[in-house]
Amino acid sequence: QCDLQGLWRNELGSDMTTLATNTAGTFSGSYHTAVAATNKQILVSSFQGVQQHPSAKRHPTFGFTVQWQFSDSTTGFVGQCFVYHHGKETLETMWLLRQEVLSHRDTWKATRVGTSIFTRIK
Repeated sequence: QCDLQGLWRNELGSDMTTLATNTAGTFSGSYHTAVAATNKQILVSSFQGVQQHPSAKRHPTFGFTVQWQFSDSTTGFVGQCFVYHHGKETLETMWLLRQEVLSHRDTWKATRVGTSIFTRIK
């Protein structure tokens, strides 16, 4: 069974620490991104999330939202946890980032979408 708690790293070198999931399926943690579209200093940012039926599913789905401490943007991640036969665990996610823009006219350039695969570090 997959456990979200622990230290995870994605293919770009970003680190995520997830705290224990409670019985309702909610969890929190911190995210230190290795990449950003800003010249500001990158800071560790917190997140809140929920896991679908944490005790009943072998490969549960989950979602979490990161409030970036160094930019005017928020990212939502959704994904699924997988455990392979040799014990390797991955979190396969898709993310949607919304950046603040100054006017409705600029909304076309305010949203980015991508994927990330996290592997357990410990």
